[in-house]
Amino acid sequence: MTPETHVDMIHASEKAHKKRAYVTFLAGNGDYVKGVVGLAKGLRKVKSAYPLVVATLPDVPAEHREILRSQGCVVREIEPVHPPDTQDAYARAYYVINYSKLRIWNFEEYNKMVYLDGDIQVFDNIDDLFDLEDGYVHGVLSCFCEKIWSYTPLYSIGYCQYCPEKVVWPAEMESARPPPYFNAGMFVFEPNRSTYESLLHTLQITPPTPFAEQDFLNMFFEKVFKPVSPVYNLILSVLWRHPGNVDLERVKVVHYCPPGAKPWRYTGEEPNMEREDVKMLIRKWWDIYNDESLDFKPTNPADLEATLSK
Repeated sequence: MTPETHVDMIHASEKAHKKRAYVTFLAGNGDYVKGVVGLAKGLRKVKSAYPLVVATLPDVPAEHREILRSQGCVVREIEPVHPPDTQDAYARAYYVINYSKLRIWNFEEYNKMVYLDGDIQVFDNIDDLFDLEDGYVHGVLSCFCEKIWSYTPLYSIGYCQYCPEKVVWPAEMESARPPPYFNAGMFVFEPNRSTYESLLHTLQITPPTPFAEQDFLNMFFEKVFKPVSPVYNLILSVLWRHPGNVDLERVKVVHYCPPGAKPWRYTGEEPNMEREDVKMLIRKWWDIYNDESLDFKPTNPADLEATLSK
């Protein structure tokens, strides 16, 4: 190998390295901006090599955008995505706004991204997710044990992906055992214009289902989904639904998604929120959020100008 070839390979590697990013989604003028700030600081604490892009809807106020930029986030405004008009189809009414997450497939300036919900915190470096095999969507399997899944036959027979051996799939069931189904609060994907356009087209001819974009993404990427370890997205309810499946010492990512679990809204009054392990994880989130040493500090004026101009 000539010196010139070696230098070219280094430059190519650096170029690919720079085209990776984490991405999250923010809508409205509520307090979810706190979650995104916490996420940005969490990624900084674990020394992630990649930026956090925040896909914001137009209704995110300017002051919230400035807060995010001041924390080193790359703010990208996106337009809402509107599914077929069936508002009563969703398990929770606000799920409908999450279809706007489909816009992130159009962020083609990045060749690979890791999506993280704003109610997620990162407690260990997860940059290795970017090295997962290309051409697939990678994510963590969902738990079907919470009551919000009660509309499904999975819930009625007690089937869950965390303990599939517990239930023998009934022969009389009209449908076959479902394919692997991931929680859309964390997934690894590759932005692509063709995929983006196909997502939007398919959405318009697909009847809405209770879990909105999560159901849709699982349907769309069914053939190219690969599961990863639950340590990359510990859905908090797994603590009490499948305690034998959790080793908190190994968990890298915690998803504060059950009712009452958002750290910035936590009161401890909702079911299971009084658990000591839940309280500990709430405290860990606040420790990161309140740590001023984790605030974004540009290394030079050019870094700050670049961040604020994005």
